[in-house]
Order: sequence, then C-alpha cells, then structure tokens
Amino acid sequence: MKNSNLFKLAAFNSLGVLIYVFLVSLVINNGERIFGSGDNKIIGPILFLLSFIFSALLTGFLILGKPIMLYLDGQKKEGVKLLFYTGACLFVLLIISLVILLLLK
Repeated sequence: MKNSNLFKLAAFNSLGVLIYVFLVSLVINNGERIFGSGDNKIIGPILFLLSFIFSALLTGFLILGKPIMLYLDGQKKEGVKLLFYTGACLFVLLIISLVILLLLK
C-alpha cells in the first residue's frame, strides 16, 4: 500500500472517530431532552455501559482494525505506519478542536 493511500485511510478513520465522538457528545448533552427525566435507576447505568462498550468497539475498529489486518497479512511496516498516521491525524484533530474551543470562548 502506498503512503498516500495509508494517510487517506488514516484521515478517513480519524474523521469517523471525530464524527462519532461529536454525535455521542450531542446525545449525552441533550439526553434529558431526548429521553426525558426518568426515575428508573437501572436503565441509566445499563445504557451507559452498553454505549461505553459499543464506543470501545467502534473506535477500536476504526483505529486498530485495518492496521491489525495489514500486520497479520505480513505487511507489518504498512500496519504500523497506518496506526501511526491514524494517531497523528487524531492528534491534529484534537489540536484543531482545542483551538476552535478557545476561539469560541
């Protein structure tokens, strides 16, 4: 796999993680408005834990899925590069998000 293709895949996966985190944060911030304020003390923790597990699954797949597949297919260098590029893209998105947050304050 070419470095440019690896970088594009890393950027795409990083954007997927960013979009997912944004959507989950919207749901969390507007949870009472969306779901109402229930007095059920068992459903809240169950939904939280299930969403936590699903988040780990989805973000783990987006970040680690293809690099692990490449590594196991014998393309170890490409797998490690893709993982590094994805981490770098996530870091850049974090910095951009922090700058936007500071500018909006």
